[in-house]
Amino acid sequence: MPFRLRDCLPFSHFSTPSFKFLDPGPLVDADLELVVPSEHWVDEVLKSCRHPLSMRDAPALADTSREQLMDFLRSCPGGRQQAATRLAPAYHFWMRERENSELPMAGGIGLRISNNYETVMYSGHIGYHVYPPARGRHYAERACRLLMPLAHLHGIDPLWITCNPDNFASRRTCERLGGNLVEIVPVPTDHPLYERGEKEKCRYRIDLPSPPPATA
Repeated sequence: MPFRLRDCLPFSHFSTPSFKFLDPGPLVDADLELVVPSEHWVDEVLKSCRHPLSMRDAPALADTSREQLMDFLRSCPGGRQQAATRLAPAYHFWMRERENSELPMAGGIGLRISNNYETVMYSGHIGYHVYPPARGRHYAERACRLLMPLAHLHGIDPLWITCNPDNFASRRTCERLGGNLVEIVPVPTDHPLYERGEKEKCRYRIDLPSPPPATA
């Protein structure tokens, strides 16, 4: 399911008081870097949101306000969404194009650390969005690959990613990641996703490769 600021809202009962966040280290793939959300990048995020292509092709993203971004930063300090009642712990990152000084913010991605029913059936472990000016460069796929070792460290395997059936770009991303379409499921009518018009979800299963053995 694509990640948006509003996706930080709770979906289902989940509480892990003892959950411990891990340091993933640098998350870099050539020109793509996953950075911790911070006030330092807010103006650049808004610039990507206000780009004419974003206004035309992604009005929901284009509608993002400074107030929403600041609320998000306060609720997820350091990009870490704490576990609470009806809220799974999650990591959040912003995609940065390292070689693009004019429009460095390419999108956002989140990793939910949960194997509860809601996560694996509807919202998925990973949600992402890419701003229209940065599309066509496989940033979503590459960002997902950067987070796979972190997911594996938390015991997530398989990894589930969901998307709407008509989101062909996201479906291609899942396929390039080696995902297998297991099924298309109806979203319950009392689910927040259904309330915003998302009535079905494709469920892609991705079996994670084992991390390389540590060297002495």
